[in-house]
Amino acid sequence: MDTNSSKSHVHALFETIAPKYDFMNDVISFRRHKAWRRFTMKKMNVQRGQSAIDICCGTCDWTIDLAGASGHGNIVGLDFSQNMLDVGAEKIKKLQLQDTIKLVKGNAMELPFPDNSFDYATIGFGLRNVPDYLQVLKEMRRVVKPGGLVVCLEMSKPTWQPFKGIYYLYFEKIMPLFGKLLAGKHKEYQWLPQSLKQFPDSKGLTALYEQAGLKKTKVDLFFGGVAALHIGTKGTD
Repeated sequence: MDTNSSKSHVHALFETIAPKYDFMNDVISFRRHKAWRRFTMKKMNVQRGQSAIDICCGTCDWTIDLAGASGHGNIVGLDFSQNMLDVGAEKIKKLQLQDTIKLVKGNAMELPFPDNSFDYATIGFGLRNVPDYLQVLKEMRRVVKPGGLVVCLEMSKPTWQPFKGIYYLYFEKIMPLFGKLLAGKHKEYQWLPQSLKQFPDSKGLTALYEQAGLKKTKVDLFFGGVAALHIGTKGTD
């Protein structure tokens, strides 16, 4: 599958699964993704009035967390799926955060913002779905201010057996069945294990952070390495 057809496939997939996306995230991660995000927010230590862009924001859960931490800071949620953004917009409206959060339909590989615009750039469980991981990290680095943080929370690859075998059995066989039974989307949820196979492990992603020009990258692994948090800093030179 070439880059353009892969991009179209992924776009169609997320447009389709948007209504069940939050529910299936809970099922797939056994609700651990929320705890991982809470841990990440503590590490980021967002201050009142700071700004952030949440890339591949999906249905905006992390975008909303960022808005809560920053108060009236400039918070942007960007995604290429309008259906995902529509679900997120409903949440934002219920929480009356329309004045704090701006939602943008856009391309993670060509962010429509000038250099040095935000204190933070985040991406949660979205980097493995883009055609070019390094390009997205470079764009995230570009739009954060000197000293700003580029934060990626993503599925990763456990290294120790027998847990590694159990993990891949779950992702490749059981999880797509959950998609079929609970969301009626078997083929769509087969994409997730495929995307994970192609994605680098935590060390490989750290190397991409370095290639993108980010400094002092810190890594935290969750639940035996099934997920990883990478936080890199944009230099001030």
